[in-house]
Amino acid sequence: MQRQTAEVPEESEPDYRFTLANERTFLAWLRTALSLLAAGVALDQFVPQLGADGVRTALGVGLGVLSVVAAVAGLVRWRQVQRAMRRGQALPVARTVVVLAVGLAVVAVGVCVLLVAGG
Repeated sequence: MQRQTAEVPEESEPDYRFTLANERTFLAWLRTALSLLAAGVALDQFVPQLGADGVRTALGVGLGVLSVVAAVAGLVRWRQVQRAMRRGQALPVARTVVVLAVGLAVVAVGVCVLLVAGG
């Protein structure tokens, strides 16, 4: 029985403009993560009149979790895109944006409910 080995496509250095664009996108992911974290802390610490402590804390933690997801997803995405560019492959599909969008929508609905309920 012969053992088959998967061929790794040959890698080449992509145009530096694409590499820098990929890096800027990664930095945007990090800015988003930092913004989500700041929003979570602000929601928990600076808006005491908005609902019960536990609800406010839960929404803040939700934003913190989304922050971690954004930071990790940005790093993973940057590596996947860089690898694809070096190998001349199609860019990978970005599925994490759906998770972030849904998570942020859930937190936003929670905040809106608290605002309508009179805090």
